Amino acid sequence: MLAASACSETEFEVVEDSEASWMLLECDPIAPSVCGFPFPSNVYTVADDSTPTGRRLELSRALLPASYYGVSPSPQPWNQGDGFSASSAIMTHFPGLTQSSLAASNVATPATIDRSMEFDSPTILIDVETLERVPHWVELDATAVDNEQRTLLIRPALRLADGHRYVVAIRRLVDEQGEELVPSEAFESLRTGLPSDEPSVRGRRALYSNIFKVLETADVLRHDLQLAWDFTTASRENNTSWMLRMRDTALELVGTAGPEYRITQVDADWETEHIAYRIRGEMRVPLFLDQPGPGAHLVLGDDGLPMPNPDRPWEWFPFEVLVPRHALGAPAPLLQYGHGLLGEKEQIESEHLRTFIDEYGYVLFGVDFIGMAADDELHVGAVVSGGRLDEFSTVVARQHQGMLNSLLAMRMMKGGFSRDPQFGSYVDGNRAFYYGISQGGIFGGTYMALTTDVDRGALGVMGQPYNLLLSRSVDFDPFFDLLRGTYPDQRDVWMVLGLTQILWDRIEPAGYSAYIRGEDVLPGTQSHEVLMRAALGDHQVNTLGAHVMARSIGVTHLQTGLREVYGLPAEAGPIEGSAYVEYDFGLPPDPEVNLPQRECDDPHGKLRQLDAARRQLDVFLRNGRAESFCDGPCVFDELSGCGP
Repeated sequence: MLAASACSETEFEVVEDSEASWMLLECDPIAPSVCGFPFPSNVYTVADDSTPTGRRLELSRALLPASYYGVSPSPQPWNQGDGFSASSAIMTHFPGLTQSSLAASNVATPATIDRSMEFDSPTILIDVETLERVPHWVELDATAVDNEQRTLLIRPALRLADGHRYVVAIRRLVDEQGEELVPSEAFESLRTGLPSDEPSVRGRRALYSNIFKVLETADVLRHDLQLAWDFTTASRENNTSWMLRMRDTALELVGTAGPEYRITQVDADWETEHIAYRIRGEMRVPLFLDQPGPGAHLVLGDDGLPMPNPDRPWEWFPFEVLVPRHALGAPAPLLQYGHGLLGEKEQIESEHLRTFIDEYGYVLFGVDFIGMAADDELHVGAVVSGGRLDEFSTVVARQHQGMLNSLLAMRMMKGGFSRDPQFGSYVDGNRAFYYGISQGGIFGGTYMALTTDVDRGALGVMGQPYNLLLSRSVDFDPFFDLLRGTYPDQRDVWMVLGLTQILWDRIEPAGYSAYIRGEDVLPGTQSHEVLMRAALGDHQVNTLGAHVMARSIGVTHLQTGLREVYGLPAEAGPIEGSAYVEYDFGLPPDPEVNLPQRECDDPHGKLRQLDAARRQLDVFLRNGRAESFCDGPCVFDELSGCGP
């Protein structure tokens, strides 16, 4: 067939129509201004019949950004994966594209996601297996100072399907003069069929014949295109098999009683108004790391899956328990707490938690989520600033152990601790719930997909993926400063963020949230229900991430008199089962670009302290019912801090 328009008199290269096949490239000349763009792309993969997707990443050193100091990371951590992230931004670069010209191009924005599904949308994302369009929005990186370093980001409105091939297309973007941007020479040759001396063009004629046919199913014609390419997402096995092997192996080793534990400190005179006992101890759990501290690597067996360290198979990790005075009258259900960003288990001592567990009757406990706990902050900073991007795999490795410790802590509390001769009488081990906020709400999505001991959990001020959240969070300001110093070209910063997301999907909710509830859950795991709550104007976790997470899990939006959320069915409630809820604290609208909300007071920590929210939390945990207890719309303007 002819891979070109029939109206031209130019001689064209003739290709046979066939199934897609890919050349392996170091850099792709269809987006020549940045090596690695467009990203992700199947031209950075090779065939591998041993993987579920039939592909395997084969990233080159040239593709990985080198630091300002000339440090070049190894591609090894990525090249064991069988596809790309299902949640990361899809990235490319167009010289001459500006914020105003992107707006003039009439692309979908976070407020107009439905625009991406219209027939004339300038950007198209298609699932090749279903031939369905995928809702998304488009943004030009606002964190860059140099206008020529602004990465074009296409953001799926929900996580993509695992192990699927996708085609991306871009058309009719204009510059500041309103003129359509000119495709690269390589893509123009692929689009028109004109001869080319570029080997990667000549070798992809059949592939692009296939890509153009896929686009034609959505009435997208090649002569309009400025860029098009394809990529394959990683399989579910790729993302979840490490954690599932660790969970199943460890639970078999510790049995129904859970890990062995020892109590190291009991305080009966600490905050006596609400707390009867503050208990600190250590639990002995299987160690899957080569050493327990920051910078550790997972120990992998011959099958490529984690195994207990043969030289150090067990390790002691600390935990903390608060028994409220309420539990002295009758055994109280267990509530596991997930702490905030780079925090620690001692966050359970916060006043709002002390009063909540005493008023409503819960035994609260927590462990450090190692990998992203206080002890890891220096190591994370060193990885970001040192240019050794491959060392991010050690952060992810320790997060695997941290997630395992969280799962085993619940098994211990339901098992051995509920029968403790001194404190077991205060615990109702038959009722157990999870409650995480901020980072604990984010990784609570992973916890709730994996736990076999908890059926219901609450996720506060949460979202996914980190690739979306980071540039919109004030918490990430110091890390962005480090990144800018390490990678002066802001386009390299976004390549770094895209690469880290691939590794993060093995433990981040981006790899797990779709399997929390319903029939399609993880092997050996029951369906769960979650209450998700977000604060409009949050400075630390933007609600766009909450929306992506809610759509990915498939929950209903509990209406609280505020706004609609694209892609979420809405009900007035009460709702039996999972729900997403928003609270308004009177802040101005969030920036329309990928920058944090900084106006007025940050409502990030205010939601959990509201009486209406506390009652809502208790009712959901105990009864599985989501309802609003606000007196009218859930609007709390008096807490905005905005002033006159």
